[in-house]
Amino acid sequence: MDSRPDDSRRRFMKGAMWVISASTLGTGVMMAPTANAAPSLTEYKPVFFTPDEWAFVLAACERLIPADETGPSALDANVPIFIDRQMLGDFGQASDWYMKGPFMEGPAELGFQSPLTPAQTYQKGIAATNTYCRQTFSKSFAELSPEQQDQLLTQLQHNELKFDGVSAKQFFDFLLQNTKEGYFADPIHGGNKNMEPWKMIGFPGARASYLEWAELHNVKYPMGPVSLNGDRG
Repeated sequence: MDSRPDDSRRRFMKGAMWVISASTLGTGVMMAPTANAAPSLTEYKPVFFTPDEWAFVLAACERLIPADETGPSALDANVPIFIDRQMLGDFGQASDWYMKGPFMEGPAELGFQSPLTPAQTYQKGIAATNTYCRQTFSKSFAELSPEQQDQLLTQLQHNELKFDGVSAKQFFDFLLQNTKEGYFADPIHGGNKNMEPWKMIGFPGARASYLEWAELHNVKYPMGPVSLNGDRG
């Protein structure tokens, strides 16, 4: 991972917010409060990932967005739950993607070039990374020190590790993209626990009464966010 000064974390997270699709965040609102308690990450049972894969996702998400004085970590926000649920959905299964060959390496503007769905990319990417870690450190990724995990994630990001059957960079790109999405997407999708990431950046969520604040700049919004389910932060 590219290093960033500590004081730039808020700017990074604000920038990440806008790469998430509007359809993921949602635009409607139900104003009546509801009791939709977020699941506990320690008690959650993955619906897609195996125990070894789940341990990797937990460790990797924690390194991609660690907790600090600015806001919660990816684990605090239940990001792994969001990723796990996505793997069995349209995104993970590439349900609406064109997935016929030929598949050739090309510039990024040509789009996704792989016969693997995102879910398959995760499976193969995690297996290949853990194999490399066990061969190099005699430990799985989840068992490495935080510093070693950061080093491995950086190598994945820059495609410095060559795996058979899966691109290290494509695997990392999905992991980073989905971690940011799970951090900021509406809680209905499994992440953004208690809307703490929204509170961190002052995002109102699906609050219908936000219009009068749209043109006010550098003014802190005094009310908490609202989720699609009508929960209030």
